[in-house]
Amino acid sequence: PARLSEGAQMFANRLQKNFKQLGKWARREKVDCYRVYDADMPEYALAVDLYHDWVHVQEYAAPRSIDPDKAQARLLDALSAIPQALGVDQQRVVLKRRERQTGTRQYERQATEGRFQEVSEGGVKLLVNLTDYLDTGLFLDHRPMRLRIQREAAGKRFLNLFCYTATASVHAAKGGARSTTSVDLSKTYLDWARRNLSLNGFSERNRLEQGDVMAWLENAQDSYDLIFIDPPTFSNSKRMEGVFDVQRDHVQLLDLAMARLAPGGVLYFSNNFRKFQLDEHLATRYAVEEISAQTLDPDFARNNRIHRAWQLRLR
Repeated sequence: PARLSEGAQMFANRLQKNFKQLGKWARREKVDCYRVYDADMPEYALAVDLYHDWVHVQEYAAPRSIDPDKAQARLLDALSAIPQALGVDQQRVVLKRRERQTGTRQYERQATEGRFQEVSEGGVKLLVNLTDYLDTGLFLDHRPMRLRIQREAAGKRFLNLFCYTATASVHAAKGGARSTTSVDLSKTYLDWARRNLSLNGFSERNRLEQGDVMAWLENAQDSYDLIFIDPPTFSNSKRMEGVFDVQRDHVQLLDLAMARLAPGGVLYFSNNFRKFQLDEHLATRYAVEEISAQTLDPDFARNNRIHRAWQLRLR
């Protein structure tokens, strides 16, 4: 192991402290993947996530005012500290850079290793890929929401919009959902979703639909008892008409989805756009409750702006 610089040692100390505290919670809750560090020290602007015995590091792009050489030196410091602090092989540390994504870059492959690994959460097995895309196939901050869906799904018809790799649908199926329907525009993610479902022995009564969510909802006829919507901040895929913008389009999205909600049902809506404001007129049509604080586990308690979440019911 390299001898750490003073800064790297401070970073390592913070990492070890977090790891010790969160590790106890993770073992107790049988959580396999969790966030250990999220830019706790401003000069080390990284998110560090443990995926079983691998570490996924995301570097937040430094502001223009920061000297690039200094930023690079700090990154190398952090990368030398992580294996020592967390007791992992440095070959199992994956680094990515998070920047503001534009156009279709948000969906581009980062690599083509095709290496999937199994992780577990709430009694289900899920596949993650730490190298090939910016995101890993599992949004760690939504863990409490997935577990809530699992608890509430028994006997219900579940609809998962912008389903990504359909991890919430796997949880719903595990919880005894009567059926699950998962909609996404990406064939890649739906193939991944199919693998997630079959890994847990689920295939029957679990529909995967490729399509633009807005267009799909406009043509939908069925009713659902439990709906989950976690849209991207924006999307401009070649397969859809126009551009989806969560701030501009969320009222239309929620109205369309609430039209498919069965009496007595519940819709969960979340998103991670930092400046998002829920349209106040929605509360005149539906019973709306913000539940953001209930949807954060201890590993995201330090960053309570990671996402916001609401529960909607028919009046």
